[in-house]
Amino acid sequence: MIKYYFVFFVFVFCSCQSKKKESKAEKPNIVFIFTDDQTYSSINALGNDEIITPSFDKLVHEGTTFTHAYNMGAWNGAVCAASRAMIVSGRFVWRANEFRQNWVDNDSSSFQKSWPKLLESQGYKTYMTGKWHVDAPAERLFNKVTHVRPGMPDDTWEHFEMVAKFDSLSKVKNANSEDIMPNGYNRPKSENDTTWSPFDKSKGGFWQGGKHWSEVVKDDAIKFIDEAKNDDNPFFMYLAFNAPHDPRQAPKEFVDMYPLENISTPKSFLPEYPFRNDIANGNDLRDEALAPFPRTEYAIKVHKQEYYASLTHLDKQIGLIIDALKKSGELDNTYIFLTSDHGLAMGRHGLLGKQTLFDHSIRPPLIIIGPDIPKDKRVNSDVYLQDVMATSLEIAGIEKPDYVEFNSFLDIAKGQTNKSNYKSIYGAYLDVQRMIRKDGFKLLVFPKINKVLLFNLEEDPEEMNDIANDPLHKEKIKVLFEDLMTLQKEMDDSVDLQPIYELL
Repeated sequence: MIKYYFVFFVFVFCSCQSKKKESKAEKPNIVFIFTDDQTYSSINALGNDEIITPSFDKLVHEGTTFTHAYNMGAWNGAVCAASRAMIVSGRFVWRANEFRQNWVDNDSSSFQKSWPKLLESQGYKTYMTGKWHVDAPAERLFNKVTHVRPGMPDDTWEHFEMVAKFDSLSKVKNANSEDIMPNGYNRPKSENDTTWSPFDKSKGGFWQGGKHWSEVVKDDAIKFIDEAKNDDNPFFMYLAFNAPHDPRQAPKEFVDMYPLENISTPKSFLPEYPFRNDIANGNDLRDEALAPFPRTEYAIKVHKQEYYASLTHLDKQIGLIIDALKKSGELDNTYIFLTSDHGLAMGRHGLLGKQTLFDHSIRPPLIIIGPDIPKDKRVNSDVYLQDVMATSLEIAGIEKPDYVEFNSFLDIAKGQTNKSNYKSIYGAYLDVQRMIRKDGFKLLVFPKINKVLLFNLEEDPEEMNDIANDPLHKEKIKVLFEDLMTLQKEMDDSVDLQPIYELL
């Protein structure tokens, strides 16, 4: 009798395990790895020999990389907030800004239209950890949430906000009040400037709580993976790192990997971008206040050193997460997306931040890995990074709702087509910058000063040579300008460019 019960138990246990595996196999897991401020040129395997990124490199080799992914823009200086609102809501930039008011008003029906809720409706267990920076409470959108972080560490942000109460940071600088300027800003002023150390834990920042925030996200992710392997439901993980956003902090061993003599000055380095004040990149823009004006090659190298160190430290954490997925047995039935909310200038064009429409600031890396995704492949089809949302819905077998405006790139990733879902790429920042990228050219418009710039991106990928004044391109400018104004109507963009067009 005992033997009978034992055999019966084994039969039932194996049957349950088999059903569990069959249930999980019906829908693949989806892991979304989201970094902050990571520009497209920050991965060794994608052409940057200065940076050490073994885990990113493995992802590149194991999947398909979209080399031309773009963020659509932002309605405020916190570009990451706009980018995240777009990806969670599925709406284009200006309509995402309108929709976010529903979240602010605690409209529960709007929560149900979010990315995680759409996946949850189809049986996914949803999980989030790390940087959120979306107006909807993360706890209302995900099944499980741990360590929700703000846009940047509170102590750093609050200190800057205190300084911003002055009319401008320039007044603070003119007052020579070093004790008033936030620690970590307006530096290094010289090679003798030791006011900041990226591995000094007493500075707070990402060291708040005692463990670096990148390591906390890694620990959270591994814990959830361990729990999820015993769950019948497929899972969706939203893993949002704050790095390499400033304050760019990392343990000393990672900073030591990057001696300053091995770091180059950007090709498009300038002491100061001539139109920066006209495009809302003045001294009181937080990102630009991190280093002194005019820029020096030394200061830019120091900031690049810290940026690289932060990324290499982050790279290690991502590698450990991928290892945990492998050990859990889930990797073969999992799609992984890796991207960032936008890029970052890091000294190019004399800028540091992400508040312009140059490629360095609106173009992040974008990698997809999955069971049927080609390995070690690059595609140059134009996409928006927010297309990840629609792509994940297709992977999950969910019909895209009408209100989701971004498009799936799954067919492009699988090699079924190389045709972009977009005739052109649109970009906007406040009411001071507009952009269209089409047919290998980029047209930039600065409405406040009636300035038009044109770049041939195939010949000039660093956007260093403005050819707008070349008579040979007069017709090209006119056609692109007309296309841009058509895009504005489609986007509900209220900035009137017609007066500038009439001056062409």
